[in-house]
Amino acid sequence: MSDSAGGGESGGGAGQDSEADNEPPQQPPPLLPGGAGEISEEGASPSAKRLRMSEEDVGQDQVVEPVQMHEDTPTQPSSLQGRPAQTGEGDLLQCEEGGHSGKDVVVVGEEEEYHQNGEEGPKPEEEHNGDGSAESPGDGQQLSLDFTQNPQMLTGSWTEYSNLPENYLKGCKWAPDGSCILTNSADNVLRVYNIPPEIYSYNWDLLPEMSPVLRMAEGDTIYDYCWYPKMNSLEPDTCFLASSSRDNPVHVWDAFYGEVRASFRPYNHLDELTAAHSLCFSPDGAQLYCGFDKMVRVFHTERPGRDCEERPTIVKKQGQSGIISCFGFSPCQSVYACGSYSRCAGLYSCQDGTLLALLPTRHHGGLTHLLFSPDGNYLYTGGRKDPEILCWDLREPGRVVFSLKRNVATNQRIYFDLDQSGRYLLSGDTEGVVSVWDTHTAPPDGNEELLQPQLRFQAYWDCTNGVSIHPFMPLLATSSGQRQFPWPGDSEGDSASDTEGSGAVMSQQDTRQDNVLTLWWAGPLSPAAEGSQDQSTTAAEA
Repeated sequence: MSDSAGGGESGGGAGQDSEADNEPPQQPPPLLPGGAGEISEEGASPSAKRLRMSEEDVGQDQVVEPVQMHEDTPTQPSSLQGRPAQTGEGDLLQCEEGGHSGKDVVVVGEEEEYHQNGEEGPKPEEEHNGDGSAESPGDGQQLSLDFTQNPQMLTGSWTEYSNLPENYLKGCKWAPDGSCILTNSADNVLRVYNIPPEIYSYNWDLLPEMSPVLRMAEGDTIYDYCWYPKMNSLEPDTCFLASSSRDNPVHVWDAFYGEVRASFRPYNHLDELTAAHSLCFSPDGAQLYCGFDKMVRVFHTERPGRDCEERPTIVKKQGQSGIISCFGFSPCQSVYACGSYSRCAGLYSCQDGTLLALLPTRHHGGLTHLLFSPDGNYLYTGGRKDPEILCWDLREPGRVVFSLKRNVATNQRIYFDLDQSGRYLLSGDTEGVVSVWDTHTAPPDGNEELLQPQLRFQAYWDCTNGVSIHPFMPLLATSSGQRQFPWPGDSEGDSASDTEGSGAVMSQQDTRQDNVLTLWWAGPLSPAAEGSQDQSTTAAEA
């Protein structure tokens, strides 16, 4: 993989300027020879993706130039529209650099177009009610979300992860335009899945198991991965993603062909290649931020190679120590947040990396994930082996507004996600439960307190490590699994299988491998689907 990565440096610049981080270009820009770990079904998958993307593109065009394709292909248009919607958050639009570019384009016709997701009429009203944000995209999404009942399980992918033992997932992320899902797993392969077209037409009884259209294999353990924030299926040059793995440079992957387009090579003070522990593109996609031990390196997306800006997080023995494990960018200000394994978070200036504020050490374990609220006023942080997600008021740095309880008894990164309006926060836990909190129910001026979840449902028997909310549809993607440690007696050989205890252990290992990617419907059901609602809810709970 690293070989192909090196070869791809020359081609990496093409798609970068076109605002695509999330999915590599559909076009065949720089294809690198030997794109390690492409897809066995590569030929078919790219073509399938191209077709879909092109249709979606139509939808997106529709978003940009409201109308037309939306009706033609409900699924594709909606996805396209969804993407603009997500990009068009009011808060983001206000930000000069931070506003996720492309979002402003979406605002015009999003509300109407995205009604396809759930309820057409109710969405606009709900948008005004719940979001609080001026933009329709986020509102439409929030309005379509319905957590008064358990989400309905639609389909997923499980066979893909059953070929290798303990091939558990390590998270899932929707593409910025909502056209596909990206997953990471223990076999060090990044997989891209398209949304089944049946979802758009409510033909859920016909939903087949999902199969990846693209596989991208890294050479070692994947530390982090992220979409290009301005990824647009209609613009192939913007369709790419970045990943970092142990003892390898940062790779930029083409999301249509599975080839390494370019690589960014961080070197330490000994001029040794060092791997980034965390990755995040700036909101405008112009820069790639990489986290290291007491250091952030900033690469220019259009200039692959080793040239970068170094921003130490500790200066004169003061600042944020530890490995920088996660990033987040404010949607409305030129500020980014860094979480570290030293159990604290810091706020920095995007211009020069100046430390603006260091939040108190309140977490019990190293931070693994953080998110800004859409209005930029709050920061949510979560850590490993830490039972809380904390909500910080950035207008009073150091003040915790409320905390959210979840069960995290592992060092594994357990993701959480906010909807476009910033109202609903979702997280899994190590017991397979997904919790939904309504942040609007928190007392605005009250003392710090524990916020109770609005909804909890059992998604898996095993750890739910990934939760991702679709940019504009009421769809959730979740991933599950964790490393399973052998039970006493498992290593005793075949003879041990004769005993009841061993048989029980073997049975448990064989039947309780819960390594799955799942799609859930979290919106209103169509009249045709209402009849099966109770059965679906029961199945989801089981």
